[in-house]
Amino acid sequence: MTSSLNSVSSPSFKAVDWDGSSLILLDQTLLPGEEKYNAYSDAASIVDAIQRLVVRGAPAIGVAGAFGVVIAMDEAERLALPASQWDRLIDSIRDARPTAVNLAWAVERVRKFVPQGREAVLGEALKLAEEERLSASRMSAIGADWIYSRLGKKPLNLLTHCNTGSLATTGSGTALGVVKELHARGFVREVFADETRPLLQGSRLTAWELAKSGIPYRILADGAAAMAILGGKIDAALIGADRIARNGDTANKIGSLGVALACREAGIPFLVVAPESTVDRGIPDGGEIHIEMRADEELAFFRGIPVAPPGARAYNPAFDVTPARFISAVITDIKAYEVSKGEKL
Repeated sequence: MTSSLNSVSSPSFKAVDWDGSSLILLDQTLLPGEEKYNAYSDAASIVDAIQRLVVRGAPAIGVAGAFGVVIAMDEAERLALPASQWDRLIDSIRDARPTAVNLAWAVERVRKFVPQGREAVLGEALKLAEEERLSASRMSAIGADWIYSRLGKKPLNLLTHCNTGSLATTGSGTALGVVKELHARGFVREVFADETRPLLQGSRLTAWELAKSGIPYRILADGAAAMAILGGKIDAALIGADRIARNGDTANKIGSLGVALACREAGIPFLVVAPESTVDRGIPDGGEIHIEMRADEELAFFRGIPVAPPGARAYNPAFDVTPARFISAVITDIKAYEVSKGEKL
């Protein structure tokens, strides 16, 4: 059983794919310099790929985790492991990254089919991937409609943070999917892409996607975002999300909160775009979101080159939490939630 995970905009690449026996991932740590695809056929290598950000973005790691359950079953069968070991392998994939809710959600969703056998699990994983692709299309339309209903049908300058496009999903993207939809409708003048320290997902990945899509863009240092916003260069900012609480508080890539504060001061829209699968209605607010802390080395080195004194310690949270009061709307594949006005998800 093989997949066809083409996105709405039919990009020339796939962040996550399935070839019938292996999980195929585009190695995002090598972009934009090299477009390399790797095959994964054991649980440990999938966990490593998720933790090293070979695959990243909440929807994409959710889909990767779902296919990872199939890989774990194949591995357990190949090694003749007892049922208790099956659970251990699946748990290791589920727990690879704690903040993005999609990973645990997707793994547990397909895990329910394990008693029915491999084909049932694979079928559910493929179904999940297709649902995520279609949800991206719906989010794009809802988000684009929301923006020009507020700002009018005119060319806009938009700011993004981190990567929220096809590299982060199985479709056209979340926040970047909205940008692509607006571009298709003729309403994008230029996209300002935050570089997104420390791993530069904006300058490495978002810029790469924008170039492939033919959308005018420029990159800017994270520290320049507030000046661009308060200086009147930006009409609206859009981000994705890794987990959204019931009240709309949103965990996303570190630096998102600063963008939200600047947008609030400037009086321009700040939108969160994510599928319903990213909403964790089991937690009331952002205080319940566990924030992943990453290694000192990510800040002290870049691709093996030291950029800080030897032994430098770091404060390196992968995400921050933006309170709902700073968010103009949360756009999902169902509707636009006006969370800054108190609307619950």
